[in-house]
Amino acid sequence: MTAVITKPIEENIVKLNPLSWSTFNNLLDELDNKRSQRLTYYNNILEIMSPLGLHESNNRFIESLIFVIADELGLSLKKFGSLTLKSTQFKQAVEPDSCYYLKNEPKVRNKQNIDLTIDPPPDLVLEIDITSGSLHKLPIYANLGVPEIWRYDGEKLAVFILEKDINNYQEIDRSPTFPFLSLNVIPELIQQSLIDGETVVLRNFRKSLKNVSKS
Repeated sequence: MTAVITKPIEENIVKLNPLSWSTFNNLLDELDNKRSQRLTYYNNILEIMSPLGLHESNNRFIESLIFVIADELGLSLKKFGSLTLKSTQFKQAVEPDSCYYLKNEPKVRNKQNIDLTIDPPPDLVLEIDITSGSLHKLPIYANLGVPEIWRYDGEKLAVFILEKDINNYQEIDRSPTFPFLSLNVIPELIQQSLIDGETVVLRNFRKSLKNVSKS
């Protein structure tokens, strides 16, 4: 087994190759659920990513924005953070930065653990990619049936939706979950939070949603 280590600015990454599916699952069982690392298993390669400050700051702030939208518009929302999503059929696994149930929230409302053999996948996945790309994760998410992915690279928010007939993702200019929301708004709010503070920006954002909730 070889290990390749890179140390970018905002994510520390370790890759183990080759690693069997059974070894990966044994490793999952041994790891503490409170760990901060995100794991991705694809083509017998295990990637272990440790997020640093800028990565997690953006992740948490976007999650706060999603919560404000759901709360203000009266939408059902269940957050599952970096839930381990696995496909035994394809021998693939991924842990997003954050994931959410909205449309399917009633189906998992009373659950604190998700089993994708009986439960639906998250409706929305958030990936923060400041210095490392998540596009290699798209085939995993496609096989899991995740309908929508948000990818923020520190400057731009991109939205991908799953085209089931080709089992692949297409980038679009509006989120089908929040079609009223311009994708430019979230990067602008992130930058504004560095000036005014997160609570002020979130409070003002909530006020801006009043007109949406009334329409």
